[in-house]
Amino acid sequence: MKSFLILTMLFAAFVANSQILVSGTIVSDVDNKGIQGAHVSLSGQAKHTFTDDKGFFSLNVSSTGNYLLRVSHIAYQTILLYIDAPLDKPLSISLSEAHYLNEEVVVKAGRVLTGAPLSYSNVESKQIEKLNFGTDLPYLLQATPSIVVSSDAGTGIGYTGLRIRGSDLTRINVTLNGVPVNDAESHGVFFVDLPDLASSIDNIQIQRGAGTSSNGAAAFGASINIKTRMVEEEAGGLLHSAAGSFNTFKNTIGFSTGRSNNGLALTGRLSQVKSDGYINRGWSDLKSYYMAGSWSSNKTLISLLATSGLQSTYQAWYGIPKDSLKTNRKYNPSGEITGQNGTSEGYYPNQTDNYQQDYYQIHLAHKINPLWYFSAAAFLTNGKGYYESWKNNQKFSNYGITDIVLGDTSLKKTDLIQQKWLDNSFYGFHATLQTERSRLNSSFGIGLNQYDGDHYGHIIWARFYPDGAFPIRWYDNTGLKTDFNVFGKMNYHLTEKLSLYGDVQYRFINYRIKGIHDDLRDISQQHRFNFINPKAGLLYAWNQQTEVYASVSVSNREPNRSVYRDADPGQQITFENLINYELGYSFKKGWFSWLSNLYFMDYRNQLVLTGKINNVGAPIMTNVPQSYRLGIENVLSGSIFKNLEYIVHLSLSTNKILSFTEYVDNWNYWDDPDNEPYQYSFERGTTNISFSPEAIAGGTLNYAPVKSISIMISSNYVSRQYLDNSSSKSRSLDPYFVSNFIVTYTIPQKMVEALEVSIAVNNLTNTVYENNGWVYKYYYNQQEYTLDGYFPQAGIHGMAGLKIRF
Repeated sequence: MKSFLILTMLFAAFVANSQILVSGTIVSDVDNKGIQGAHVSLSGQAKHTFTDDKGFFSLNVSSTGNYLLRVSHIAYQTILLYIDAPLDKPLSISLSEAHYLNEEVVVKAGRVLTGAPLSYSNVESKQIEKLNFGTDLPYLLQATPSIVVSSDAGTGIGYTGLRIRGSDLTRINVTLNGVPVNDAESHGVFFVDLPDLASSIDNIQIQRGAGTSSNGAAAFGASINIKTRMVEEEAGGLLHSAAGSFNTFKNTIGFSTGRSNNGLALTGRLSQVKSDGYINRGWSDLKSYYMAGSWSSNKTLISLLATSGLQSTYQAWYGIPKDSLKTNRKYNPSGEITGQNGTSEGYYPNQTDNYQQDYYQIHLAHKINPLWYFSAAAFLTNGKGYYESWKNNQKFSNYGITDIVLGDTSLKKTDLIQQKWLDNSFYGFHATLQTERSRLNSSFGIGLNQYDGDHYGHIIWARFYPDGAFPIRWYDNTGLKTDFNVFGKMNYHLTEKLSLYGDVQYRFINYRIKGIHDDLRDISQQHRFNFINPKAGLLYAWNQQTEVYASVSVSNREPNRSVYRDADPGQQITFENLINYELGYSFKKGWFSWLSNLYFMDYRNQLVLTGKINNVGAPIMTNVPQSYRLGIENVLSGSIFKNLEYIVHLSLSTNKILSFTEYVDNWNYWDDPDNEPYQYSFERGTTNISFSPEAIAGGTLNYAPVKSISIMISSNYVSRQYLDNSSSKSRSLDPYFVSNFIVTYTIPQKMVEALEVSIAVNNLTNTVYENNGWVYKYYYNQQEYTLDGYFPQAGIHGMAGLKIRF
């Protein structure tokens, strides 16, 4: 670590050259008065600045030459200007007042701003569009550091997962235009309920570590801040169709009216994605729409947004046993009907998951004066759906129903079909006051939301039962969660080179569960939390190309529903605490950029896997006193030639539980509870945290041999991942390396704005690998046994697409 810091300082000193001053004044073209808080930056330079209260700015460049100067302000039109350094005299630049308020103000409070001492990546719509062949959003973000994706059906369509720095989506704060997306109870995000959202995205910011999240559950690994296209400046339309392996089809139609002279705009989209999946019966049928309307003036923006996803998928979330990986990688045990002798009699055709999620948002942004801005949002998210399952040889008593008597015979077990339902609403509002000055950018906000969910189950058929008896409701419980927060954050430029960042949030949570779970236990309970989450950091502009920063953040997070629901009797569950330290370095000069970030995430009472899963494959968690993640993330990017660009990332980490006790169930306990312990315990000492690879690497190469052709090659490597916290190689995922290829040809013509044909080939090397799994170990008659599920991924497969813009 010391060697790295010394090399960093030596490299920074080596590239520092004589400084040449670039200065000037930014004024309004209306009254010629100086504009305070305008952001000024130069191409190829890490250094940037803001104008003072008289509109003055100054920057030093390292060498003579031609530079692209960019001046932006939320209330004025952005201007790009080429300059030659050194200047003959100070610049005088006039900005025209924006005709319409910039919609970035809607999400600005939750974003990392330029000059903040935090680790983050921005993903623009052009990059997303190039990759969008119907896969879920996680698969479109792999060009950023520390990300590992997974897919139940093996193709990236249907149920998918995402981990950043080893933390899954239940521990990543996700917002859509600043509105929380995470399910307030489970903390999960299911992108299958937002199919083809990528076609409506303007940009995404990924904040690694504790981040700057202000709304929703606290980030324990990262934040993903998604901004959709709420306003399209120009009228137009889009037709995008793609087809390929596993009977995969994607069809999208979109339109935009453009912004009218009176500030009105409307944009919309309809999409359908269908695929059979790589896994047997791992099919998906996904439908969605997106609609956004807005009115704006130079001081006010009002946007209304509605989007909905309707998904039906065959269950593929059980994975396949390890011993099937070599003999039948497409095997799917879900829905299997077994006879009395245990042999397979086929599969239940409606072993499906069916869910609809509707999102409604209204946003208001207003420019109070040149220095102060107000924004607010109200939202409603409704979700309702069920998954249906065939169950073999189930006890009537487990469902609270009486045995069947046939003559002299009493039947205690039966085959049956069950549906588990979730009907929930999530609603709330947040408001923010922001200011931009020459030396200070700050925001203050408040938010309140509530989740109201109903969980219940029906038996819709059982052998030997009369049809008129159904449906039978066998469990019903509710969850009610209220979340209130206030926050303040600021970025203050102490000197021209040194800036200070500060952020503090207070959260109050009241969570109540009431009712009977599917195993007939009364799970009624109530929990309250009061959290203070402070963050602070410094950024120092060493010279025009080099910046270094350091920050420390505290994040407290409440357990989710399943942790409370699945806890063993007597198990004490508490909240988690994280202290996140970040130390970063960036160097930018012309065609070359190097970003490096060292992090240490110190956890108290982190919830980790026990090795158990519940009846839908979700992991059961327990608190461990001390654990940590220590790593370094590196990103190199630039262009070798004018038409050849690259981006390479490498993350190295060590992720440890300092003293882990493994508990393994003893199945003999149920046969002889008086003489057998129900669990054995094993002291494992310091172990690896599950699903936390020590190395993650990736690279993307974009090559345009001619103007009409674009070629992209991307690769990703993930080292070994342990399925539990025992650090056992036998219960792990092997390392894998996967490459993908996309070529796009823009057909020259004059009939429409653009006509593109694209071909994508995924897993070029036909790598045999699994990117997710689960394991459960138990003892019976003093012998160790394992239940497990692995998720094999498709070999080489492809898609071809046609995109028409008009």
